[in-house]
Amino acid sequence: MKTAAIYARVSSDQQKEDKTINSQTAALMTFASSQGFSVPAEWIFEDEGFSGATLIRPGLERVRDLVAEGQIQAVLVLSPDRLSRKYAYQVLLTEEWLRHGVETIFIKAPQSQTPEDQLLLQFQGMIAEYERAQILERSRRGKRHRAKQGEISVLSGAPYGYRYMRKTEERAAYYEVIEEQAEVVRQVFDLYTAQALSIGAITRRLNEVAVPTRKGQSCWERSTIWAMLRNPAYRGLACFGKTQEAPRQRRSSRAVRMSSRPPRRGTRTQHETPPDQWIQIPVPALVDEQTFDLAQERLQDNKKFSPRRTVEPSILQGLVHCAECGYALYRTSTCSSARKIYYYRCLGSDAWRYQGKARCNARPIRLDLLEDTVCVGADSNVTHPADRILTRGWKPAAFVPTVDKCRLFADEGCSP
Repeated sequence: MKTAAIYARVSSDQQKEDKTINSQTAALMTFASSQGFSVPAEWIFEDEGFSGATLIRPGLERVRDLVAEGQIQAVLVLSPDRLSRKYAYQVLLTEEWLRHGVETIFIKAPQSQTPEDQLLLQFQGMIAEYERAQILERSRRGKRHRAKQGEISVLSGAPYGYRYMRKTEERAAYYEVIEEQAEVVRQVFDLYTAQALSIGAITRRLNEVAVPTRKGQSCWERSTIWAMLRNPAYRGLACFGKTQEAPRQRRSSRAVRMSSRPPRRGTRTQHETPPDQWIQIPVPALVDEQTFDLAQERLQDNKKFSPRRTVEPSILQGLVHCAECGYALYRTSTCSSARKIYYYRCLGSDAWRYQGKARCNARPIRLDLLEDTVCVGADSNVTHPADRILTRGWKPAAFVPTVDKCRLFADEGCSP
């Protein structure tokens, strides 16, 4: 008897509530029994609430691992769009499994045994992808229209200080103020604007007095305070459309460089849109307009004039990490009696970032010593004279004429 695995998927929470994935699995089990396939219970994989536009799904990952191990002869799926909404992904998966001798069987689609069947299957995949694009566009336009009508239900959730009240037959959805949290929000704005405390100082103060976060914990992060100060909902105008989806930039992040195997990541990410494209929805204000505007001015001033602002990046900035704990190294400085000395310091060694408990005891490294060491190593592996110049200093603007001249002489077989 042939062994097979079953894969089922639903993408929406409503489908999860309606248990439509159970009907998929039941239909696939009936088909497997009628066709003589053996399907152990542990080889039934279900992805509930996962989009068919991505391959990053826990159930699908386990199916692919099972295929690679050579334990099954077939994968049973209800229809091509349950496997993926993108035709390219359908082809990728079916060909991947075919290379391992595993057949992909769609019980609601013709099997690809003739050229006509293959053509029809391709059309079905492309139509599924087209339908998904239509659904996304209709959903986007529908949400945008409701946002213009002032409906709060289009927002993803209520920020700290509010409670999202669901729509009922008697009233529309709305934000309800949680007075205890609202007082914390007002305190944060007052500390930042009237008392001129830094975001780090505000974070430490909240942690010292054990103010609970939204989840009931007492560990506040600087990024949370920064986002709170920027959120226009606190001035009485929650905004829809603050971010938009865009292709993820393919770059070697620190996590990738530290790992022998790059992590699987999505191909899309969220970027902030210009404020003039936001749709404002009135909500109860927690701070007045003047206080909120003052906070925005100070945030901008800090961005421009903060002593931490790196006007001229160093050679290894954003590239090196601590060998002890894996945290990134950042550039910092200290002033001696004669000059300012720069260092690379481990983020994990800053106790103030982690409620007074450092996570690493690595000592700072002198910037000039580390960069000289790296440049010497790079210089010994560079053969082109122009590139060798660039490894001896980080001053692109000043070196451009010399670099161009060296490349010219090198290409002509001469020396400058």
